[in-house]
Amino acid sequence: MRNLSLLQRFRCVDLSLLGSPQCFTIRSETGTVLVASELAITEFDPRTEEVHKEVSLTAEDYLPEDGSGVVVAIQDLPDQESVCVATGSGDVILYNLNTSQLECVGSVESGLTGMTWSPDQELVTLTTGQETVIMMTKDFEPITEVAINQDDFGEDKFITVGWGKKETQFHGSEGKQAAHRKAAEVQPALPWDDRKPRITWRGDGQFFAVSAVCPQTGARKVRIWNRECVLQATSEVVNGLEQPLCWKPSGSLIASTQRHPNKHSVVFMEKNGLLHGDFTLPFGKEQVKVKELLWNSDSTVLAVWMEDLKPRENDHPNTYIQLWTVGNYHWYLKQSLHFGSEPLKAPVCVCWNPEKPLRLHLLTRGWGSYTYDWGWSTERSHGTDCHDNANVAVIDGDKILVTTFRQCVIPPPMCAFELQLPVPVNLVTFHSQAQRTNELAALTADGHIYVYGQGGSVENGGVPGVPGFKVISAPLVLKTYRVAMDQEEPLTLCLLLWLSDDLFLAVAHGRCLTRLLKLTPSDSQDPKDTLEIRSDVPVDGFVISLCHSLRNGTVALQLDDGQIRKVHMDSSELSLTEWKDSTGNTINFPRPCVQMALCTLSGEEHLIGLTERSHLYIDDSLVASNISSFVVYDDFLLLTTHSHMCHCLNLSTLSIKGLQSALSSDANQNDETVRKVERGSRIVSVVPQDTRLILQMPRGNLETIHHRALVLAQLRKWLDSLRFKDAFDCMRKLRINLNLIYDHNPTVFLANIEMFLKQIDSINYINLFLTELKEEDTTTTMYPCPSRSASSSASGKGGKKVDIICDALRSTMETLNPQKYCLCILTSHVRKTTPELEIALQKVHDLRVNPPCGSSSVSAEEALKYLLFLVNVNELYEHSLGTYDFDLVLMVAEKSQKDPKEYLPFLNMLKTLEPNYQRYTIDKHLKRYRKALHHLSKCDEEHFTELLNLVKDQRLYSDALELYSSNSEQYKTLSVAYAEHLVEQQQAEQAGLLLWRCGENARALQAFVSCTSWRNALAVATHIPLPPEQLALLARDLAEKLLEARRHMEAALCLEQYAKDCEEAISALIQGAAWEEALRLIYLYNRQDIIETDLKSALLDAHRNQTSFLESQKALFIRHKNRLAVVRELKAKARLELFDEDGPDCADAELYSEASSVLTGSHLGSKYSRSNSRISSRSSKNRRKAEGKKHSLKEGSPFEDIALLNALTQIVTIVDKMREEVRCLLKALVLFQFDGVASSLQRDYGELLQLMETALPEIWSDNLQQGQTPLTGPNSTANSIMASFQQQRPAGPQQDTEALTAPKMRIAAKWKLSILK
Repeated sequence: MRNLSLLQRFRCVDLSLLGSPQCFTIRSETGTVLVASELAITEFDPRTEEVHKEVSLTAEDYLPEDGSGVVVAIQDLPDQESVCVATGSGDVILYNLNTSQLECVGSVESGLTGMTWSPDQELVTLTTGQETVIMMTKDFEPITEVAINQDDFGEDKFITVGWGKKETQFHGSEGKQAAHRKAAEVQPALPWDDRKPRITWRGDGQFFAVSAVCPQTGARKVRIWNRECVLQATSEVVNGLEQPLCWKPSGSLIASTQRHPNKHSVVFMEKNGLLHGDFTLPFGKEQVKVKELLWNSDSTVLAVWMEDLKPRENDHPNTYIQLWTVGNYHWYLKQSLHFGSEPLKAPVCVCWNPEKPLRLHLLTRGWGSYTYDWGWSTERSHGTDCHDNANVAVIDGDKILVTTFRQCVIPPPMCAFELQLPVPVNLVTFHSQAQRTNELAALTADGHIYVYGQGGSVENGGVPGVPGFKVISAPLVLKTYRVAMDQEEPLTLCLLLWLSDDLFLAVAHGRCLTRLLKLTPSDSQDPKDTLEIRSDVPVDGFVISLCHSLRNGTVALQLDDGQIRKVHMDSSELSLTEWKDSTGNTINFPRPCVQMALCTLSGEEHLIGLTERSHLYIDDSLVASNISSFVVYDDFLLLTTHSHMCHCLNLSTLSIKGLQSALSSDANQNDETVRKVERGSRIVSVVPQDTRLILQMPRGNLETIHHRALVLAQLRKWLDSLRFKDAFDCMRKLRINLNLIYDHNPTVFLANIEMFLKQIDSINYINLFLTELKEEDTTTTMYPCPSRSASSSASGKGGKKVDIICDALRSTMETLNPQKYCLCILTSHVRKTTPELEIALQKVHDLRVNPPCGSSSVSAEEALKYLLFLVNVNELYEHSLGTYDFDLVLMVAEKSQKDPKEYLPFLNMLKTLEPNYQRYTIDKHLKRYRKALHHLSKCDEEHFTELLNLVKDQRLYSDALELYSSNSEQYKTLSVAYAEHLVEQQQAEQAGLLLWRCGENARALQAFVSCTSWRNALAVATHIPLPPEQLALLARDLAEKLLEARRHMEAALCLEQYAKDCEEAISALIQGAAWEEALRLIYLYNRQDIIETDLKSALLDAHRNQTSFLESQKALFIRHKNRLAVVRELKAKARLELFDEDGPDCADAELYSEASSVLTGSHLGSKYSRSNSRISSRSSKNRRKAEGKKHSLKEGSPFEDIALLNALTQIVTIVDKMREEVRCLLKALVLFQFDGVASSLQRDYGELLQLMETALPEIWSDNLQQGQTPLTGPNSTANSIMASFQQQRPAGPQQDTEALTAPKMRIAAKWKLSILK
């Protein structure tokens, strides 16, 4: 649905050259034109009008000086830096462009009628006056010469297998009489045929076709030859076939023209000579003759060059050039160039540029050169409100095909309506005024502007309604304007903007510059409406595009070199300024763009441009290089790429760098901005205030997609404006999760639930909404919004989301109409996090007991059937049984697939039971044991044994105890059972408490003793009471257990107070090194003899043990510390050597890194570490075994430094904890005048602590922590930086991480005695 729009036109009319032009060619390297006349060869630049070279063809007698010579063809040969010219007299001349020398490379006596080079310029074919074809190489060495007219069909002659007769074959719509129709007589060529042969090559250079008049029949035939000049096929008899011939470069179709009795057509042939399609020219059957057909280089445009066949008397024929394109098998006339009847302005040479597919060159008889640059554009309405119908206008000759995509998506060539004009249309533009963007203006080939709007009746010129069809929109011609300016040359006006009712902005092409025109209706009383030029601003350069922003009213234009100018229309005169950004910098496109648009990016206005090379620019920044189409809609930029993706980017939240990043990165799973599309898709239009995006495929068919970003943006707008119905319908159709209705703004939704229900007004839709609810917040998972604030996604109330919505909806529905919303209310119960099936079933039962009246009410049967749809029937049966309502149970059971023989006996049995026992049986059947226990407790005493078994089986001891009073016998029995259970669970102390509480003192004492709870045991024993002998024996037993557990102080207490054995108590305290408490008892019980017999010797033994232990720890500490220094030095040396040899990319580099070995240790390159990694994945036992080996202190192990650090940490921790113990011992030694040994102990311990405090910074240096940070800076090398980055690994096991941190020593703890030296 694209049109051809004129980008620029170069015009040269003052060329003073010799003779009259006969043929020309384009130099692709320089862009200049080489023209051959009957006198000379001239090279000139069509943009600057500068003549570069001119050489005479008459000076060396190649052509006669009287001007009667004919040049039949000219061809530029870039590889040879020459130009080949063929003359009618038979000479083939080579003109060297470097030396300007002419050379005749061959001559044909019979003369030449044509010359054509193959596309690869390896071969040249010449047609001679003797009706032969000469094929030569590029060095003009003859290959062969064959006659054009041959009797043989060719190598591809059709084979007839002889099946059936002609009379019995199918003849299609012509019917059986076609079998008896006589063959049409072969008609000779038309009188105005020049009878010259035409040659055209296929794009790949493998075949060429020759059209010539057959001498026997006088009719034209087309013959296809291969590259070796061997005839392949001959065309079928085509009466009325004319002289034009052109082979489509990228395809197998050969274009020619045919004159029928009632029409004039362009026809296409296949390689086998058979016709394959056609289209009709918009002229009468004998109105024009076609001089040439020309395909452009990419086969997208076919140029038809025509002139009047029968001009008026004393008049010259009019000349026309039409540009045709094809889409969806329909041929569109996109541009019509009318050159009038003046002979000097009539084109004599026309050709396409070989390098730029959409550049057309032509030369007039009066040496006027015109160069037209075209571009593809989609003419769409620019409105952003719901009044805009998303119109797209397609030019098709004298018709405009308009499709209103808001109402219908009609594939081309069909449309919503057609606008018929009297002359062909060259340009269409839509109104750029809000609320009126459906109106359009058309610029026709005769320079008039036709304005169309919507509405109107048949009397006012509207389109009458067709019976059986609904007229979607009735277009109405409002006015026809004539532009008050000279438009003798075609396409003088090339760009048009309709800004308001009476204001047009146009661009007119001049000789070397363009003019920007402000057109408004004339004030005179002229019967014909005229647009007068109110302001005329010359532009230094060629304007190739105009764009207008409907939001800001900004108008910008682009020059052919990419420069941007801003158009100011504040005053009556137009003015132009450079486009500048917010910082005052001038902005230009680096390359000219064929499509341009204005957009607002992060609050600032920017220009977007797309080049013919698929580069997308925003201002002067390249955003992407694979864009096939784009459109700006509201705050969105929609693009399609050559990688078959469609992006929809929100401009209000992105910067230019953000756009570059979004278009270059891969999309994640929930990325709403990108989706895949069909190969070759292009954007046609976006329906404003809707979710539809229209794409066109390469063949021409349309596809409508709902881009996720557009959908979500529109849904958010609808939800913000409380249009729940529109949002719900869209979400339901496009499979958007309905949770978004709530998640978008929970507070607003909960405050407008009544409006939501009234707008939806469908029981099924409300149920659908309820069934889709889930706890997930879709605004953070499925549909994240970049501009969304954190507060807006928070729930309106505390609690679970599903429960909140269900409760709120149910409350509102019960208030509005509980009968109408009965099924929805049931759904709200079922869909809660914990389904309220009993309540739902009860409501169904209430409906059965009290049937509602009214047309909108729901019966119990319908409600139950609906519940069965939501819930599994067996689950519903179980819950109905839990209501203890047998009528409800039977009602559900009847709807299930259960056999009545299964459930009826069970129900009948239940009915015979006592009510509490009945409910107990039901609850036990449903495995609701707590309820069962509750009901069973209300039964008679005879069921207590059953209750006790239930409590033991289900371990419901606490629940059971709550059901009985503490002084009842049942409570005591349950407590004993509970205690037995606790003993089994190794919780004897709690069991003893229960037994003691319920009066089972003996069993409580046994439980306390078993868990060494000596205080509770002695208290119970005293409470029983036990005899003194047994109490003393019990105390001794408890003291023995406490001593085994190294609880010496508690053992001494038992022995002293309950066993009355002070000597054993003192012995226990001495054994536990409780010197001060032992002294207290010694003097309390006047047993000073123990001091000499036991205490002093124990003090000296303790001193010896502590001294030896400190010595061993000191030696071990020094040894580990020294070994750690050696290991670190070895690893540092090896690491440097490894970097020097292999660099930091070596797999073993981290083996010798101090920090990395401490940090991970899992990236070492040794076999040992790799085997450990394999073992560690097998089982937990093997993992522990491997971990133990990993921290082995064996010299040379790969993790020796970690093991050493762990060992040092343990030594420091143990020694530091000895402070209190050493202080107590020192005080006891001083008391008994052992000052010497006490001083030595204090000195040794102090020295060890000092040693450790001094060594801590050395062992746990700062390098261990700094090793986690990449080392950069001026003194770093590439290897060191790479190594430091490679060391950034996740931390290893916890003990490896702890080894990095130095242990904390309690320096403030007081342990020394100042009385000692």
